Amino acid sequence: MDLKLGDFVRFVDENIEGYITRIIDKEMIGVTDSNDFEIPVPASKVTLVYGEIPDGNTVVTNRPAAAAVAAEFVRDGVFLGLVSDQHSASVAHFHLVNDSSFDLLLSLTTSKGGHFKAEFAGTVNAHSSKRIYSANMSDIQVWPKFLLDVIYYTAADEEPKAPLVFHAAIKGKDLSVAKVEIAQLKTKGWLLTLEEKTEPMNIDKLRDSFN
Repeated sequence: MDLKLGDFVRFVDENIEGYITRIIDKEMIGVTDSNDFEIPVPASKVTLVYGEIPDGNTVVTNRPAAAAVAAEFVRDGVFLGLVSDQHSASVAHFHLVNDSSFDLLLSLTTSKGGHFKAEFAGTVNAHSSKRIYSANMSDIQVWPKFLLDVIYYTAADEEPKAPLVFHAAIKGKDLSVAKVEIAQLKTKGWLLTLEEKTEPMNIDKLRDSFN
């Protein structure tokens, strides 16, 4: 059984239910019950009560996207959105937030201690978002490095963009700013820009630097 952070589970041998708030190893997980107490338990001793809720309704999210593309093609706007689980604040979910008009093809691999783990591969449509990773907030100091690679795609008559490469670790200082409202996720969280902004070249400043 493929268990994930945030899944709601029930103990097989006891009358206990709760949300998975920690993946200890391949065999053990931590489940936080209604009393906000985290209980270590073998993964084989729990059963999934209900599956993960899909990230948004595709019918709803695609309608604004089509309208936005028709009105104006947005070339920038790729973010990493970090929000707390709606049931347990100790679990953090990472979403790839795509406010651009490009469809994104992406892959995410995490790196830690010289070991690599494939976490996500797929697409994020224009003007939509998708959950790509989850972690425990208390482990922020030991979160792995993200190896995130993104390719932009569109059938529109638009100049292609160079692939986006984000290879970095999320640190506590990255979350030291105030949370903002993330429209795609309909909640507040941290929004990290993944695209580097380039400013137009200032010829006068360039000339002065040589002088």
